Amino acid sequence: MNSSLLSWLNVIGTSCWAICFWWMHRISSRQDAMLQELQEQGRRMERLSREEHELIKEIHPKVKNIEGDLSDVADAVKNEHP
Repeated sequence: MNSSLLSWLNVIGTSCWAICFWWMHRISSRQDAMLQELQEQGRRMERLSREEHELIKEIHPKVKNIEGDLSDVADAVKNEHP
């Protein structure tokens, strides 16, 4: 083969390698950014879940009392209007 053709093929092959390397680096950077966003979202969800759990623990006894009071009111209303 002609040496100039081989040189051009070598240049094209090296350029393709460089482009592929750059492309893979770009994809990897995007994946890293997405992973960081997902980890941050997971941390926020865990924090909100803990706060929600604390609120439920705080409110739970009050809910039972409210349900009891509502049933008393419902019984009283039923007794007044037979």
